[in-house]
Amino acid sequence: MLYKKLFDLFEIGTLLFTFCASSTSAAADDPAKPTQTKVAAEALPAPGTYSIDPDHSFAYFGASHHVVGLVRGRFDEVAGTITVSQDPAACSVDVLIDASSISTQVIERDEDLRSPAYFDVKIFPTMTYHGRGIRRVSESSWTIDGSLTIHGVTKVVPLTFTFNGAFSDIKPGKPARVAFHGSAGTKRADFGMGARDKGEVGDSSAPDVAIEVDVEADAKVAVQ
Repeated sequence: MLYKKLFDLFEIGTLLFTFCASSTSAAADDPAKPTQTKVAAEALPAPGTYSIDPDHSFAYFGASHHVVGLVRGRFDEVAGTITVSQDPAACSVDVLIDASSISTQVIERDEDLRSPAYFDVKIFPTMTYHGRGIRRVSESSWTIDGSLTIHGVTKVVPLTFTFNGAFSDIKPGKPARVAFHGSAGTKRADFGMGARDKGEVGDSSAPDVAIEVDVEADAKVAVQ
């Protein structure tokens, strides 16, 4: 049956899903590198701590179904913080996802995913993603090797993300708002989930769950 296939993340994430970016001034004053200067300015948000907005942040997943099929879903409750530093090694992300908020638009399948066969939400109500330190993988994307915890199991799951930019229409007195998009991949079996799904994912060692994360976050204003 269709509901016999699906697991997610990665939270997370992912949470988590993830996402931290770093601010740098490299090439800012070098007239010989105008293109690099523009990329650096657009690829990284201002340093600071950003609080994820649960109302505008989502963790989506696509899980292999009978090898050739795909089941999609999402988690509706995502929270956490992103810390941006001029030092890439000091950037960090901490994400918390309510496992029971899973939705694949099929009630019977969602209940199955919340059961002990998958997320077992009564015992493991949350998923987390914690990472520190980022590395650039292209002019506009970064990767963070964060620890994803699902079903009581923790694995390192790299999250590649882009900084989509800062909102330009913030009202006076309101904190700066930024947006990120991230992606990752993992295997449900790595987290002790979906034991009955062996025939659905095949024998490949490749990830059988693809994760997509979209986040909006507000800068935390220091208390005077």
